[in-house]
This record gives sequence, C-alpha cells and structure tokens, in this order.
Amino acid sequence: MNKRVYFFGTCLLDVIYPDAGVSAVQLLQREGRTVVYPQTQTCCGQPAWNSGYREEALRVARAQIGLFPEPIPIVVPSGSCAGMMKTHYPELFSGQPDEAQALAIADRVFELTEFLVDQLQVVLRDLGEPITVAVHTSCSARREMGVADRIETLLGQLHNVTRVEQAHKTECCGFGGTFAIKQPEISAAMVADKTAALRETGADRFITQDAGCLMNIGGALDYQAAALTGQHIAEFLWQRTEPEA
Repeated sequence: MNKRVYFFGTCLLDVIYPDAGVSAVQLLQREGRTVVYPQTQTCCGQPAWNSGYREEALRVARAQIGLFPEPIPIVVPSGSCAGMMKTHYPELFSGQPDEAQALAIADRVFELTEFLVDQLQVVLRDLGEPITVAVHTSCSARREMGVADRIETLLGQLHNVTRVEQAHKTECCGFGGTFAIKQPEISAAMVADKTAALRETGADRFITQDAGCLMNIGGALDYQAAALTGQHIAEFLWQRTEPEA
C-alpha cells in the first residue's frame, strides 16, 4: 500500500494561517502517511475563475497540475480550494490538450476532514480541557465537496468538546473570495448575520475547515471586539490530541 500523499497547502494557510497547515501535515504524518509538499505550488486559480478570467485561471491551474504527477491522493485543507480543483478543473480544462491530466488530478483531490474520516478512519483521543465550540462549514465543503458533516464527525470523537449549533448553520459567511470585494455591502451584511448567530450560541470558539471563512468571520469578530475567536479544524485537532502540542 502506497502511504504517500500530496499536500496542497493553499494560499491563505501559507500566508495567514501557517500553523494550521503544519498541524494538517502533522495529523497526516501521525496516521502513518508520508506527506509530499511540492515547494513551487501557488494558487489553485479560484480567484481568477470566480472573476470570469478563464485564461488567467487556466495558466495558474496549469502550473499546479504539473506538480502532482504520482497517482496518489492530494489532500487539501480547504473545502474551497478542494472544490475548485475537484469540481471546476474538469470544466476549466475542457477541450484543452492537458484535459486528461486535469481530470486525473480532480479524481485524486480530497478535502482534509474528508480524508481523515473516509480514507484514514482516524480515531482521536481528546487530551484537552472542556470547551464549547460552534462549527462553521464553508459553502464549498457543503455544496461542492459534499463533506459538510466530516468536521462534526471528528469533533464528535472529542469527549471534552461540546458542540452547539448556530442559527445560520448552512448560510455563507459572506466572504466568497472576490465576492467580498465586488459586493462589500452585501458581504458585510452576511458576515454580520453569521457573527451574530455564532455569538448567540455562547460558544468559546468557532471551528471551520476553510481559511477564507476563518479570516472573514474572525476579522469581523475582531472588529466587533467580541470575545469569540476562531480556529482551523486542523490546528484545533492537533492541539487537543497530541500530548506535546
């Protein structure tokens, strides 16, 4: 059995939440996987794609697909980027000379929580203090990847973690990448609703598997001077289940 996996780190984890990226790699390594991180990886191409710049998106995406030649899983700690690669690469590369290569890449993409639950059947032992958390699942993890419940499956294994549900559980946080720039008023209204729902739960922390959502919701909570903070699921799991974390 080949225990090697690729890791696509995503722009936001690389630049803003590197500890979450490191935690994701450590979780995979602890499960006996050898993690391969292509050093020249950059963006998946989603910002250009969502903005309608097909050729620009194609150039960025083409630079990525050449970095994962081995027929092994590609684990992505983001429902958004995983959704771009798995769902939109087939459309983006349709009719292109490297379409077959892009389709092969798409077939090997797994969102992190999906891979931990479905492929590794990970068993977690909670070493942390009691805490109450609320979950925010990204739109891409829910609608494109269909893995919205995996984060809850993982949290459900932690006996000292109490999960409470927010009133706007299935709704977008308002980020949407370039959407927040093109429609700032709508985006601000959406994140206001989301932060209010999360604060009303009384949770100590909110947990998500998407750095974009974490940045948007966390930034809004900071602006509101709220006590509630957020954390990426990878970092949260590692800190609670590794004795020396």
